[in-house]
Parts: sequence; structure tokens; C-alpha cells
Amino acid sequence: MSTVAVIDYGMGNLHSVAKALETVEPGVEVRVTSDPKTVAQSDRVILPGVGAIRDCVAQMLNQGVDLEVAQALQSGKPFLGICVGYQALMQRSEENDGTDCLNVYEGEVKRFDEGMIEHGERLKVPHMGWNRVSQTIDHPLWHNIA
Repeated sequence: MSTVAVIDYGMGNLHSVAKALETVEPGVEVRVTSDPKTVAQSDRVILPGVGAIRDCVAQMLNQGVDLEVAQALQSGKPFLGICVGYQALMQRSEENDGTDCLNVYEGEVKRFDEGMIEHGERLKVPHMGWNRVSQTIDHPLWHNIA
């Protein structure tokens, strides 16, 4: 049986992520956990996040989740950061007047400001909702997804 660790650091849309996984992949064992051993023993890892990056990173550092994330990424197992969970992997974010992140990937997350325009229309900030996604390369993330 395939296992997925959904890292629980006290913030995030854990229930939604777990239910979505169970729906799209029946039979998967979803482990909502903050236990490093459980994360290490899982086949795949998800780091969800909701809220302000400063608060999320503070919680991750406080609970040692940064070490779990680094270990999961170094192991080469499939890893998905959702929303702030992905933003936290960068060196820094402009959000909250600048926030140091987990420093897994080089770069800074840029703030979506009021002047962002796409196709002649101002982008909604913050952006929430559904978007259409198109696959442009063959990638394991898209395995068995039409």
C-alpha cells in the first residue's frame, strides 16, 4: 500500500488535503503527522500551508518541521508543497515585510502587488479559487491524471 505523509505543524488545510488524497487515490494510506519517523517511512510527502508565511515558518521551526522537510527532499521521494508550504521552501519571502524561510531553494518569493496585470486585467490579490492547469511535460506528478 502506498503511503503519503501530510506534515502537521499546527497550521494548514490538513483535513482537505487528506480527504482529497483519499478521493483521488483510493487505497492510499494518508498519515497526517508531525512525527519525523512517520514522515521518513512514508512513500511521498506533502507540506500544506494556509496563512501568513511568517507564522507558518515560525511554527515549522518551532516544531522541527524544517528538518523533516530537508530530510524528505534529500531522500528524493516525491514531495509536494501546497500554497505557503511551497513558499516556505525558498530562502526568503517579501510577505510580512520580509520573512526568512527554510532556505531549501535559492530565491525570494515576490509579493503580488496591486499593479499585476494579465491579459489586460488586474489580477485578484490575494488569489483564491480554481484555475485550469495544462500539462506541458511528462512528469511523475501527473501520473494517472488526465
